Amino acid sequence: MEQKFDVTGMTCAACAAHVEKAVRAVGGVSDVSVNLLTNSMTVKGDAAAPAVEEAVSRAGYGAMPHGAAVAAAAPAPDDAYRAMRRRVIASFVFLLPLFYLSMGHMLGAPVPAFLHGAERAGAMALAQFLLLLPILYLNDSYFKNGLKTLFHRAPNMDSLIAVGAAAAVGYSLYSLFGMVTDPANAAAFMSGLYFESAGMILTLVTLGKMFETRAKGRTTEAVAALLKLAPPTATVIRETGETEVPVSEVRAGDLVVVRPGSRIPVDGVVTEGASSVDESSLTGESIPVEKRPGDRVSAATMSKNGRLVFRAERVGDDTTLAQIVRLVEEAGASKAPISRLADRVAGIFVPVVLVIAAATAAAWLIAGFGSSFALSRAIAVLVISCPCALGLATPVAIMVGTGVTASHGILIKSAEALEVCGSVTTAVLDKTGTLTAGSPRVTDVLPADGVTEEELLCIAASLEEGSEHPLAEAVLSEAAARDIPPCKAEHFTALPGMGVAGCVQGKRYYAGTPKLMAEHEIDLSGVSDAAAALAAAGKTPLYFGERGRFLGLIAAADPVRPTAAAAVAALHALEVEPVLLTGDNRRTAGAVARELGIARVIAEVLPADKAKTVQTLQKNGARVAMVGDGVNDAVALVQADVGLAIGAGTDVAVQSADIVLMRSDPMGAAEAIRLSRAVLRTIRQNLFWAFFYNSVGIPVAAGVLFPAFGIALNPMIAAAAMSFSSVTVVTNALRLRRFARKNENTPAAEPPAPKGAIPMKKIVRIEGMSCTHCSARVEKALNSIPGVSAHVDLAAKTAAVTGEASDEALRKAVTDAGYEVVGVEKA
Repeated sequence: MEQKFDVTGMTCAACAAHVEKAVRAVGGVSDVSVNLLTNSMTVKGDAAAPAVEEAVSRAGYGAMPHGAAVAAAAPAPDDAYRAMRRRVIASFVFLLPLFYLSMGHMLGAPVPAFLHGAERAGAMALAQFLLLLPILYLNDSYFKNGLKTLFHRAPNMDSLIAVGAAAAVGYSLYSLFGMVTDPANAAAFMSGLYFESAGMILTLVTLGKMFETRAKGRTTEAVAALLKLAPPTATVIRETGETEVPVSEVRAGDLVVVRPGSRIPVDGVVTEGASSVDESSLTGESIPVEKRPGDRVSAATMSKNGRLVFRAERVGDDTTLAQIVRLVEEAGASKAPISRLADRVAGIFVPVVLVIAAATAAAWLIAGFGSSFALSRAIAVLVISCPCALGLATPVAIMVGTGVTASHGILIKSAEALEVCGSVTTAVLDKTGTLTAGSPRVTDVLPADGVTEEELLCIAASLEEGSEHPLAEAVLSEAAARDIPPCKAEHFTALPGMGVAGCVQGKRYYAGTPKLMAEHEIDLSGVSDAAAALAAAGKTPLYFGERGRFLGLIAAADPVRPTAAAAVAALHALEVEPVLLTGDNRRTAGAVARELGIARVIAEVLPADKAKTVQTLQKNGARVAMVGDGVNDAVALVQADVGLAIGAGTDVAVQSADIVLMRSDPMGAAEAIRLSRAVLRTIRQNLFWAFFYNSVGIPVAAGVLFPAFGIALNPMIAAAAMSFSSVTVVTNALRLRRFARKNENTPAAEPPAPKGAIPMKKIVRIEGMSCTHCSARVEKALNSIPGVSAHVDLAAKTAAVTGEASDEALRKAVTDAGYEVVGVEKA
């Protein structure tokens, strides 16, 4: 059982470590993960929720079931930022005059006469104390939280700030008391005033937290943007007509109306109308998808140019969008193995710093440097220490990385999957449905002498109409595309392993293998070379004839996805070896591999044996990513070090995969590996700087450079350094957003368009294409236009065009190729 809780009161990595330790001690808890960034906790096991909440409470924090009291758990990032900004502004209002009174004379600034001189030292000290009081009040949370956790023997960063500031205030009050009781020596007590240091420490720490809160809020912008995509209302058809209702009131089975330019509120199946739907919000694919009755639509996608009526199927938390958000949140709240060292350090960090501070003060006192100098060094040690940087190093990078990939159609389920993905050395690629489209299409129609293509296709469609063979659908689709209706085949017979036979308009015809042709005395000698060439190209030839006469052959193939070659090239560039794994015959697999540039092919593998193949690669030292369709590859996806399910569509949560690629695009696998490596690189940078900062900062604050170089770190400078260390870590993680935009799978940025040209990304709708030869001819014509890149979708009768050209130029190119343009629209 897994439970999720919201945790209150945490301010640094030490807090998270203490909460985690307290919950692990609860009976029945098998595992616990606390996320400082999201103030959340995931508990696995059969422990009762009240027992977990009680353990957190004893540790000095608060816990409640996730979502039970969201408002009480933590303010929204924007609200927290605004509240902290008000505190900072108010603190500076009192800090500036305080700093002027304490340090102004050192800069040659005039001091008010009533506070000037040794005889008025007591008044000066009292004025500083009075200016400090509002700062202490505004920032009392450090003392409340810090001292409470200290008393619970679980000190955190607030404890360090509270002890440091309290020590400065306490020693200053002691000096102020000395000035009042011994006015003759008031000037001697002036060096013991640290009111300005205490005020500066509290104000600078709050300033740093303000920037940190602002930066942390930006780490969840990707998820927030996804949530905003869902419309607040939906138009449903009731007995009284069309009615607009809140989207939360839409129920499964309702008929929902979506007008052009509106977002789809829930998942469902189209029952009426047609439209182009922009699914980029979920899949990252910029080209709209045509939707007609029977097609599925998803929440947060947009109907571009038509009215749709669909029956709601998945509503509320069951929609595709809700599943995406849930996966991203779970991934962001999980922990990567690389963070374990930082977690262990954070658990003991604050107690160690307190010991170092006490030892520092004692060492300088023993060395005879006086209580003021010793106290200053101890305070500097306390305030320069920053466990936050350690605690934020991993989660901010993971949160940004998973959020950005989700907006580009890559859903990473856990931080562990993200880390493992970045270390893969071998990518095992399933062929059918991954590198290819998964549905065979007719590629060649070669009639014998005296037979037309239309006659051959009519006979073929008539015979294949009753067949269940995968290639039969390809033949029927090609005939339909050419408007060739099949005739009724009588006395249809399926011949296992050889083909089919049937009577069409009184004649007996045969379709199938060369063996079937030979049995009926059909000579194939004149077509053997062409058939061999087709087979070598990875195509499957189907032979057609009647007794004693050859009629022709039709070749079909599962076409390679347009981005497959680029995906393989990207894997090579990442130094990841692509391996083609398929159940197809070696000749077909070899042809696909040659076309894509894959050197290693493992063919004729049964689905049940794919996992064994992955296991063999692992035993040979490979770190394996399995990329498959998530259905017959399920066992292999689990066996691999990281499994990537491609083309999951609306079934987001493919249980067997660690990463879900929403688009049917193998390029997503390379993108996932590239981004994973970027996240890991960022985490390592953050951890290095966090450890380096504390390893160098604490000794310098303690005064190790003072004997040799006379360098002693002022507590105020130490506070400023501490405040901005965690801001640096978060800002470094935010760079991942630029990385993802730079490397996303979209066409490269176009150069500035010359005068008269129109930069664009458009969809050209074309009539007259009936086969792959037609689509290839149109694609070639469009790509011949300077500055244009085009891809033709035969099934959709469209061409996706990017580059520079006018509508007239596009129309002319298609018309000159012999086809008709029925529309050009912006993508």
